[in-house]
Amino acid sequence: MEPAGPKGLGAQFAAMWMAMRTSPLRRAILLLYLGITGVIVATAGGQILLNRWNKPFYDSLERRDLDAFLVQLQVFAAIASLLLVLNVAQAWLNQMLHIKLREGLARDLIGAWMKPRRAFRLGHAGEIGVNPDQRMHEDARHLADLTADLSIGLMQATILLASFVGVLWAISTDITFSVAGHAVYIPGYMVWAAIVHAGLGSGLSWLAGRPLVRLNEERYAREAELRSSLMRINEHVDAISLAGGEADGKARLERDLETVLLATRRIMTAAVRLTWVTAGYGWITIVAPLVIASPLYFAGELTFGGLMMAAAAFNQVNGALRWFIDNIGGITDWRATLARIATFRSGVVAMDALHGAEASIRIEEGPGDGLEFENLSVNSSAGHLRLSAATAKVAVGGRLHVVGEPGGGKTLLFHAIAGLWPWGGGTIRLPKGRTVAFVPSHPFIPFATLTGALAYPGMAHPTEAEVGLALDRVGLQRLKGRYAETVRWDRELGDDDRRLLAFARVLLQKPDFIVVDDALDALEESARTRVLDALQSALPDAALVTIGTLASTDARLGPVVRIEFDPQR
Repeated sequence: MEPAGPKGLGAQFAAMWMAMRTSPLRRAILLLYLGITGVIVATAGGQILLNRWNKPFYDSLERRDLDAFLVQLQVFAAIASLLLVLNVAQAWLNQMLHIKLREGLARDLIGAWMKPRRAFRLGHAGEIGVNPDQRMHEDARHLADLTADLSIGLMQATILLASFVGVLWAISTDITFSVAGHAVYIPGYMVWAAIVHAGLGSGLSWLAGRPLVRLNEERYAREAELRSSLMRINEHVDAISLAGGEADGKARLERDLETVLLATRRIMTAAVRLTWVTAGYGWITIVAPLVIASPLYFAGELTFGGLMMAAAAFNQVNGALRWFIDNIGGITDWRATLARIATFRSGVVAMDALHGAEASIRIEEGPGDGLEFENLSVNSSAGHLRLSAATAKVAVGGRLHVVGEPGGGKTLLFHAIAGLWPWGGGTIRLPKGRTVAFVPSHPFIPFATLTGALAYPGMAHPTEAEVGLALDRVGLQRLKGRYAETVRWDRELGDDDRRLLAFARVLLQKPDFIVVDDALDALEESARTRVLDALQSALPDAALVTIGTLASTDARLGPVVRIEFDPQR
């Protein structure tokens, strides 16, 4: 079952806000925002000084007063130097905010995803669990960048608006127009003109740009699918080449690429429609302040310098008011990315509650010293399985061999014992205080030194003598001497060698119980015998539960319990 994510912008924003509030980086992010706010306020003060400079400067040009002109150039140099320092400081703080926001968001998502068993459960939760790497890498980076840029831009626009609206109001406070022989007084005429001008542009931009939210969400999903296909083919390129499957792989990639291109073309069409509005509005804005202020100039209430000062103040106010228009593309992109990240994070966190609400298989600590299954059944969309024995138990040092047909739910049973698959019925009792090691049919070998790969996930690094003995026992003597070598062992070793390395890891970890899923069956008979002999000699007190397809009569595997599987019809 797929968990429902937060609906609506408010719920999605609130979900991410709560996540950042609990982040260890929240203080650093807050200090950066405070620093940026201080710099923006100082910059606004410098902009006001620069706006006031317009009047004497352009008046000196109108009067052809060279001495006053040179003085004003010196004033400009001082103001510009101050603004340059502030610009550099804001750029540094801006980039640091990008880094800290991404770090905080990525750490939060990774921490939530890597809670025990969550990643596995999410992978079986439907579309939300597809391509989590894309969400935590590309989407998190993109959301952090957009959040930093848009929030700083909005803050700057707000402060500039508050700073310059008074200037613009003062310039046009006593303006009277003659309309059909009647005097019409409009206090703050240029302020209202700026508001109307920006309001019309914002409304038209939103109407034209709103479809981009849905289109960007679709594009990000299609990009993730293409990236996933590329990764899968790259991981299995050997098998694809051996099977001559390049043409099929090429066709699959081209289909995924076409869906990306189709989504991109739709965005392009919507962006072109939006450009008609934003670009047209931009061209009008070039002359709008001069046209709006021209009645004051031609009425003799403004000098040429005053006209340029009014136009500059109008541009500052209008620029602040048109922040939405200038950033409509980024806002729709931010909205789409926020929806993906908030839905993903909420889905990850909801896995625990969803898992607990739907779980029917009880996993509890038993009073004895054995691993026990009582009336165990496991459900899936493919069918329903149960064990042939109502009760099965393996004590410390004992053996139990569970046999099932191919496709008969063996891996589901393995996952159920590990507590990963909750759907079914019955009880699994684990001995209190005992350690359990699980060996899947395809073991994970991390990118690490050979010693680190054998110590995975949290074992203290064994000595070279201990590693060498474990490798000898499973038949991997040729790896001795490569203890400190860091390579992609999952690519360096074949399937059987990776399984043997996993059993060498078990020998080093010395667990009380070992549960194996098909890993023994997949080995050649000589290798299987060698591993069983190693487990018997090195871990004589460890209980062994093997799950496979081979109904072996080998006494080292213990009594046989069969899996009875009813496929879903």
